[in-house]
Amino acid sequence: MSPTTLDRQPSETPQPPVGDVTVTDPALVKRAVKAAALGNAMEWFDFGVYGYLAVTIGHVFFPEASSTAQVLSALGTFAAAFLVRPIGGAFFGPLGDRIGRQKVLALTMIMMAAGTFAIGLIPSYNAIGVWAPVLLILARMVQGFSTGGEYGGACTFIAEYAPDKKRGFFGSFLEFGTLVGYVAGALLATALTTFMAEPDLYGWGWRIPFLIAGPVGLIGLYVRMKLEETPAFQALADEAEAKQKALPKPKLREMFVGNGRAMILCIGLVLVFNVTDYMLLSYMPTFLSEELGYDATHGTLILIGVMVLMMAVQIPMGRLNDRVGHRVVIGGACVGFVLLSVPALLLIRAGSTWAIALGLVGLGLLLVGFTSSMPSALPALFPTKVRYGSLSVGFNISVSLFGGTTPLIAAALIATTGNLMIPAYYLMGAAVIGGIAAWFMPESAGRPLPGSPPAVETEAEARQLRAAANGPTTIAGEKVLVGTGAR
Repeated sequence: MSPTTLDRQPSETPQPPVGDVTVTDPALVKRAVKAAALGNAMEWFDFGVYGYLAVTIGHVFFPEASSTAQVLSALGTFAAAFLVRPIGGAFFGPLGDRIGRQKVLALTMIMMAAGTFAIGLIPSYNAIGVWAPVLLILARMVQGFSTGGEYGGACTFIAEYAPDKKRGFFGSFLEFGTLVGYVAGALLATALTTFMAEPDLYGWGWRIPFLIAGPVGLIGLYVRMKLEETPAFQALADEAEAKQKALPKPKLREMFVGNGRAMILCIGLVLVFNVTDYMLLSYMPTFLSEELGYDATHGTLILIGVMVLMMAVQIPMGRLNDRVGHRVVIGGACVGFVLLSVPALLLIRAGSTWAIALGLVGLGLLLVGFTSSMPSALPALFPTKVRYGSLSVGFNISVSLFGGTTPLIAAALIATTGNLMIPAYYLMGAAVIGGIAAWFMPESAGRPLPGSPPAVETEAEARQLRAAANGPTTIAGEKVLVGTGAR
């Protein structure tokens, strides 16, 4: 029985649709969250390692260039992966809407691990010449292609499993995984650069973090293969099976034309999310060492401390999203970046340990406003039948154009203009765009996902929805069917 909107007067409080109400299975929700967060942690472990070893990677693969050109070349290779992310999103996203979220997430995990592991096996420039950077770029593109289907799928997976009233809470664990991966990558990179002799680091030590991706990827694959499909997608599949039809392949035109407003909002929100994320977590270590001449180890340790603090407030901020709404949290963070980016960067430029720490902490806490809200807010922009594909395409277009290029553009602008305040201005511009998107986005906290029935934690909540639906606005003959998340 398909959901039917209740007849109501404009002044009445909107009631849930009469139809299926999904009672979530707590064990399945937790397993889904862990599996999605693990993949995100692995992805950002690689990003963290690459960002913190940019100087080393530049030396290994571009030894004939100047030190500045080496860093720019390494960051350029980092950005190259983002060129293929929209292609990956356009491939994996619609596939996930057609054959299921779980199958595609298992595939992206395999490819992501293989790409990262391959980087650790590439010979140096001194061994094979120009083929070394060529192979590095190819491996990065494999990572980028697979990552194109990873984040949108992970967000969708958690959002479709979580109960409506706790979608922000469970979604915040996805970016908690990001921070775990980044901290692990940063700690390992710092340990290598601190305790290894330079010849050993350049010779073989830098390979260790990338080779770790192999066994970690196998663990992640095992976890994801054990998962069941999300209730929202399974409901679509069951409906198609009842009609003896296969789920249609979503078309890119439908994503842009049928959901054009949602796509524009998605791109704007992802822009501010990723520009601030990459500026702080990927570029700041390079900025501290290359532009300010700050000791690389001390700068990295400060940023690790900032990320640990972000982890401490990430989950509580996810709960706050469920209470006050995504628009308030995202909008507040955008205002904070507009007002505080310049003061924060001035503190960082002051050079003392405490000033740098205070500036980075301020930016990090503002960033939590995005990391705690986006994983649950973005999937709610799109209906179930095109959610994975639309989110993957919109997310990766924005990341490719604005997010992944942030370190490279910031470094290039500073090299061209000599203005060390460029990162602050860049953050402020992104925050203005994100604030406009937050103003126009629909509030989704605590509400059913578009195209999906309400999702609750207990059958008691389902009975309450039925009682509300069968009040003065009851449609004769309709009932709320209580289903389970364990399909």
